[in-house]
Amino acid sequence: MITLVCGGGPDIIGVVTSAIVAHGLRRIFPPDLAAVDGIDLDIEEGRIFGFLGANGSGKTTTVRMLTTLLRPTEGTATVDGYDVEKDASKVRARVGVALQDASLDLVMTGRETLLLQARLYRVPKDELKGRVSDLLRIVDLEESADRRVGTYSGGMQRRLDLAAALVHQPRVVFLDEPTTGLDPISRNTIWRYVEDLNRNQGVTFFLTTQYLEEADRLADEVAIMERGRIVAQGAPAELKASVGADVVTVRLENRDAGPDRAVAALKAISGLSDIRVVGDSVVVYTKDGSSAIAPIVLALSEASVAVEEVTLARPTLDDVFLRKTGHHMEAQETDDEPAGAEGAAS
Repeated sequence: MITLVCGGGPDIIGVVTSAIVAHGLRRIFPPDLAAVDGIDLDIEEGRIFGFLGANGSGKTTTVRMLTTLLRPTEGTATVDGYDVEKDASKVRARVGVALQDASLDLVMTGRETLLLQARLYRVPKDELKGRVSDLLRIVDLEESADRRVGTYSGGMQRRLDLAAALVHQPRVVFLDEPTTGLDPISRNTIWRYVEDLNRNQGVTFFLTTQYLEEADRLADEVAIMERGRIVAQGAPAELKASVGADVVTVRLENRDAGPDRAVAALKAISGLSDIRVVGDSVVVYTKDGSSAIAPIVLALSEASVAVEEVTLARPTLDDVFLRKTGHHMEAQETDDEPAGAEGAAS
């Protein structure tokens, strides 16, 4: 999709081009599991798009459809202007893909891996060595380039997988759970590379993640998936502002006996816009959290509800997720696609 945007006066017109567009995209697995249930997307070029959801929400299935590895049951999708079903080969030539499990040959060296990938994408011979050297520098693997991949740490393998996805200079890159299982230092390193490539080279990233911090830091726009559907979408700051309240979390000493009495007691306090029981805690949304803490503690004390801890915070993406889905999102290091889906590629 191409949109004309006027700005800076009547003579200035900018063109905004969509890198990824989907309409009514669905994928049904037998007998009747709707892994992706009619989603719409319109992602501008040069953006980092965060696809946020818990395990089983449909994120990986969506990526597999958009990268031609899985046929949609219904709906349409285009990537870089090409239909994922009618023009599958052209889509594959224009995208970079790093899926959850890095498909690396552990016997090859890092340099050999990138050279092979470059040849498969028919990178001109006179550009091969230079491009591979540049990528090794970008992902900080120059010193390890001639070691076997099997000797790499998990973080190094993920960085090599990212470099392999970039070897043919794609304009759209899909990263499916790129930092799952990595330590905090390796995770931050991957984040920095994605930010630099987006900022300096204009690469569009479609990033699926279960990590709220990852989506909040990287994404220009976020879509929250729940049971195959998009339940919220927008810039992270806009989504957090939509909660419209401070968040007071009251952790109870007795999970079995306390929540019902706690909710009943708190409902009698004016100004509490939303009260939810989540695990061993009661979460309260209110416009002025600091002023609400004393009445909350007093009401619970009068109701004989034992309180272990009270915390006050500004809304996070997890609060948005909670408001939209009724539960917190917990990262799980497993695939969200039904068994047997791998064999359904285009």
